[in-house]
Amino acid sequence: MSLSRRDFLKFGSASAAGVAVGARALDLAPVEAAATALKIKEAKAFHSVCPYCAVGCGQLIYAKDGKIVDIEGDPDTPHTLGRLCPKGAATIQLSNNPLRPTKALYRAAGSDTWEEKPLEWMYDEIAKRYHATREKHFIEREKGKDGREVTVNRLEAIGSLGSACIDNEECYLLTKFNRLLGLVYHEHQARV
Repeated sequence: MSLSRRDFLKFGSASAAGVAVGARALDLAPVEAAATALKIKEAKAFHSVCPYCAVGCGQLIYAKDGKIVDIEGDPDTPHTLGRLCPKGAATIQLSNNPLRPTKALYRAAGSDTWEEKPLEWMYDEIAKRYHATREKHFIEREKGKDGREVTVNRLEAIGSLGSACIDNEECYLLTKFNRLLGLVYHEHQARV
């Protein structure tokens, strides 16, 4: 069947109008309320604060049988009235994501396969590599514009990219740690 642009617009407009009229005829609010009530029925509610930014949006965390079943905005929070941003609304994925890696994976240089390693081994390996890179590439002094030696204490061989999944306190600690090592290239995912 050949469809011209004019026919496409006619059929598309008619379909959109039909969907709009049909949606008004069906009131799905009671169905949505019942579905939500079933999910959190017999679950215990805990008050919490969203971990992502400094706004401090309140959250209600519903847990049943030791597992988080739902997270929603707390309607008693005065500045949000129970609304959450997209990151706050997706907080449940921090704990209930089946795709989230739970073990440390390591791929050796030149290898095409990942292997599981103990977390302690990974921490030690990262610390060794940070230390070796810092010892090899740390710049303590260099010549200034006027030709005199000045103290700079910086490390340009390592870059750090903060994650948008960590909260403000973790970002603060990451920044302090990077500055302690002398890192110059320090960025955050929220700005990229």
